[in-house]
Amino acid sequence: MKIVVGLSGGVDSSVAAYLLQQQGHEVIALFMRNWNDASVTLEDECPWVEDSNDALMVAQKLGIPFQVIDMSDLYKERIVDYMFAEYQNGRTPNPDILCNREVKFDVFLQTALSLGADKVATGHYARVDSFESENGGQTYCLLAGKDTNKDQSYFLCQLNQEQLSKALFPIGDLTKPEVREIAKELGLVTAEKKDSQGLCFIGKVSLPTFLQQQLVPKNGEIVEIFNDFPDFHRGSPQFASKLEELQYLSAKTKYNKEDGKVIGTHQGAQFFTIGQSKGLGIGGHKESCFIVSRDMEHNIIYVGEGRDFPGLLRKALKIQNDDVHWVREDLRLKNGESMPVQARIRYRQTLEKAVLYQFEDGLYMEFDQAQSAIAEGQFAAWYAGDELLGSGVIS
Repeated sequence: MKIVVGLSGGVDSSVAAYLLQQQGHEVIALFMRNWNDASVTLEDECPWVEDSNDALMVAQKLGIPFQVIDMSDLYKERIVDYMFAEYQNGRTPNPDILCNREVKFDVFLQTALSLGADKVATGHYARVDSFESENGGQTYCLLAGKDTNKDQSYFLCQLNQEQLSKALFPIGDLTKPEVREIAKELGLVTAEKKDSQGLCFIGKVSLPTFLQQQLVPKNGEIVEIFNDFPDFHRGSPQFASKLEELQYLSAKTKYNKEDGKVIGTHQGAQFFTIGQSKGLGIGGHKESCFIVSRDMEHNIIYVGEGRDFPGLLRKALKIQNDDVHWVREDLRLKNGESMPVQARIRYRQTLEKAVLYQFEDGLYMEFDQAQSAIAEGQFAAWYAGDELLGSGVIS
């Protein structure tokens, strides 16, 4: 089988290429050059240059063909511009998920297929399985990686059946220490290389500095909301239907400046996210203050003290129908149907028990336990055991 490996310059994709080679496949390494602006990276050198050199050295060590493809314009159009737009509108995007959907398993995949490849492989800690469906075709399953500390299935939550049918994740059955040990034994230059902590393929950046390339700073006020805010103490009303209850539970709490006290200023609500505590410049509190809401129209940030502040917590969320994505289309809910699942609303979050409810106006996710810092624009993903069934953008 001819397989193109997305060789990123890290240890994970390096070992993925080696494992495929050991299995007897014809392996070609492709390095994607994506958008980079050195003015906002925190490293001294442009990260893609170092990564490209490392990827080349790995390919030479393994004796496999190596090519670089420039996808910087595409990446800026589909990922970077999307990020700017989302933050401008008061939402919290996840560029890594979009990178996998729009770049790696779209244009990059098509490029690989045009080179005669049968499949594309990456260094994700995830797995793909399949079974024969009733119509005689194959149904593909996206499974969590065996290493629960590194499972990256969440980042792949927007892939579809066609993309999964062409995807391989060779290190999905390994742990990170096992991957590093293989790289050491082979003498790969990436064996001790630290994992990337930055935005997908951009490098480690200062997010406010990055956003200020296009989003103009504008002074605004920070308003603290206190525990005695009336909405926190009202009892739950009687509901005429489950839909009415879910609409109530998923609704964001609305604050006005008069509901709290001005305790500071900021340079723009668009530079912050729900649940953020760092970078606010707030002192004089026993516990950290966390952002609970942003008023984009009036450029006001609302905060509350402590991780257990009531304004941080919500029991349900809503996903607009157009933003609902099922990896397993055969399990898609019809109007009026529900499904018990396990779910997460951010990477590395422990899976939480929840129930999905599909109604005409959208998909609702109700958790057993209230969740902290549910943010518009982020992705909620749902699982059955270790299989990721679907995902959607939180509205």
